[in-house]
Amino acid sequence: MSISFTVEAELRTDLGKGASRRLRHEEKFPAVVYGAGKDPVSLTLDHKKFLHSLENEAFYSHILTLSVAGKEEQVVLKDLQRHPAKIAVMHADFLRVSAKETLHMLVPLHFINEEKCPGAKEGGLVTHNINEIEVVCLPANLPEFLVIDVSSLELDHSLHMSDITVPEGVELVELSHGEGHDQPVAACHMPRGAKDDDSAGAEAPAAEGGEEPAAE
Repeated sequence: MSISFTVEAELRTDLGKGASRRLRHEEKFPAVVYGAGKDPVSLTLDHKKFLHSLENEAFYSHILTLSVAGKEEQVVLKDLQRHPAKIAVMHADFLRVSAKETLHMLVPLHFINEEKCPGAKEGGLVTHNINEIEVVCLPANLPEFLVIDVSSLELDHSLHMSDITVPEGVELVELSHGEGHDQPVAACHMPRGAKDDDSAGAEAPAAEGGEEPAAE
């Protein structure tokens, strides 16, 4: 992974709703780190710096370096609570990473070659059923994203999870449940308006071929 992220945090001892409100007035917010057989630790993060990190898609699916009181450990962002109406983070959960323990993570999907697929050349519109997918792997194998090449997608056809090429050591969680879980991830169909226009055009000759109105 070429990109690296460091999250700087402070230990938090003042707990409770009132303490959280005071943190937010100081442009900070509460967080917690847990896992790897260690006790959970309550943290305080700088809100502005964290929002800036969230602007990078890779932040959500990378191994992060969490720096607390001069000590660093490897973590992933496991949960994020946002304000329902404001651009604000209310709370963040970090999971400690162990090199020997597998991770379950959501990673983004990147769709490429949409304009080159046969369906698009016929006027079809490529749609995405999902934009992220859950994978299971060791931390060293965690991909930043998965690529779906839709260059072979034909009109009125779909691509499924089984069509996604995954790196070695990475497994798609949904597919591990069996064949019935091979869900579609992208499809190509004519836009609704285009279908309506085609139907109208097909009906027009029949109308023209009818009897002419009687002369008055």
